[in-house]
Amino acid sequence: MDPLKIGCIVMAAGNARRFGRNKLLCEIAGQPLIVRALQTIPRDQLHCVRVVTQYPAVSAIAAQYGFPVVENLHPELGLSHTIAMGLHSLPPVDAALFLVADQPYLRQESVAKLIHFYLESPSSIAAVGRQGIHGNPCLFPASFFPELLALQGDQGGAAVIRRHPEALRLLEIDAQQLQDVDTPQELEMLS
Repeated sequence: MDPLKIGCIVMAAGNARRFGRNKLLCEIAGQPLIVRALQTIPRDQLHCVRVVTQYPAVSAIAAQYGFPVVENLHPELGLSHTIAMGLHSLPPVDAALFLVADQPYLRQESVAKLIHFYLESPSSIAAVGRQGIHGNPCLFPASFFPELLALQGDQGGAAVIRRHPEALRLLEIDAQQLQDVDTPQELEMLS
């Protein structure tokens, strides 16, 4: 049997309204958030990767890593639009891993573990989390793609998970890896 093909969508298109500017170029320990995010991707376990962004600077960094970019010209349409653009850009795959780009302490080995964890039960949704609460990244089998494509506005994969709690398997990781950056104050606290 052929191994399952897993695509990866890096979601780097948000307007960062609470942050006030493109936070993905802000640095922690001398590295922009987007660079830290791209370094978490275990390429050898993935069939393909797409970086969805509205920012030319992010596109340039993704290109340096050899990742194809999907240009989101309408980020105001929300998270659901980024998800749809990412899914439509993938070749046929059996599952999609969704990575957000603002978790500076997420580690590549945790993403690799999540993929292995998913492969143990490939009809389930797999996510990292802590104490029973899911976070990002999340991995959805293709059977959930129609629901992901039907999302509207700022709805994300969490809306699909809420409709199918029985389908979710959670891989526990440490709390620091789950922290994201939404405001300049959070960036300062995490630096």
